[in-house]
Amino acid sequence: MKMLLAIISYDDSQSVIDAMMKAGFSVTKLATTGGFLRAGNVTILVGLDETRLEDAFSIIREHCRKRKQILPTTTELGMGFYPAMPVQVEVGGATVFVLDVARFEKL
Repeated sequence: MKMLLAIISYDDSQSVIDAMMKAGFSVTKLATTGGFLRAGNVTILVGLDETRLEDAFSIIREHCRKRKQILPTTTELGMGFYPAMPVQVEVGGATVFVLDVARFEKL
């Protein structure tokens, strides 16, 4: 048994969750914030058999796209740094962790 923990962009979250549920996965959704832009993310938790890992990764790959976004000059980039001109950054995609599950019980 494995636990898939995926941090995805809020913009991609609903399509990922819908596709995961349609494929028969049970998904727990957590609203999270973080990263370079301190943007809204969604962290999903999925308990699954190891044989279904590639199915889950395929769904996430299909629905989480990287895209370019322009940051206005009013956005702090950390340590009090504000860019003098708008900055183009790449957002989206997913960060996925797979954890071993020692015990699982549905109560």
